[in-house]
Amino acid sequence: MDGDVMFQEIDRKKAIVDRYRPLPREIALNLKKYFDLELTYNSNAIEGNTLTLTETKVILEDGLTVGHGKTLKEHLEVINHKEALDYIEDIVNRNLDINETIIKQLHYIILKTIDNKNAGKYRNINVLISGSRYRPPEHYLVQEKMEELIKWYQENKNNLHPIILAAKFHHKFTFIHPFVDGNGRCARLLMNLILLRHGYPPAVIKLEERKEYMEALEKASTENDLSDFINIVAKAVERSLDIYLYALGVKEN
Repeated sequence: MDGDVMFQEIDRKKAIVDRYRPLPREIALNLKKYFDLELTYNSNAIEGNTLTLTETKVILEDGLTVGHGKTLKEHLEVINHKEALDYIEDIVNRNLDINETIIKQLHYIILKTIDNKNAGKYRNINVLISGSRYRPPEHYLVQEKMEELIKWYQENKNNLHPIILAAKFHHKFTFIHPFVDGNGRCARLLMNLILLRHGYPPAVIKLEERKEYMEALEKASTENDLSDFINIVAKAVERSLDIYLYALGVKEN
């Protein structure tokens, strides 16, 4: 599908969903529960967490621990990610905009108890990204680069399509790689914060898309070509809109 046609179709579906806002409480709660699980499972799995979708559901909904060789770290990644999603929802509800304080707090929630030393703190070492030809900026440039990112966001938040804005922000964030760990999860959460602020549903990058997703990020970082990456995010948003329409009982032709 042509890019412009895809965005027209996405915005057509969003317009239908918008007609039902505010969503009925039971539907809104059901959708939140569904997406909390999908986002938490897939985002953690992309980073190597071995908990299954069912195991993740048990931890989120029943507060139970899962045995069979699963680590405490993997359990904490589930609990922390759900808390990070609640934090994002609160930011949206309070109509707050992205800034460095919010980014650091979000990262702190992702890594707390797992790595307290680095949670919510920009890296003070140089890092290499395994499997990538791209090399992130040296650590002493991180603060400056993050300030530039926030400035770029403020300058572009009203003149880019929200999906393009969210995808570009995700890429720019991972390009800087501001933290020692947790950059991918933080980037996907910030991408979804931008989408939610503009009234779009969250984009779930699925585990089975990991190779395509990583290759698109690599292409964006090494060739400055974001077309594949924007396409992946747009497809994910459209999938989520279809789930919203189904939950609302809207029959699409």
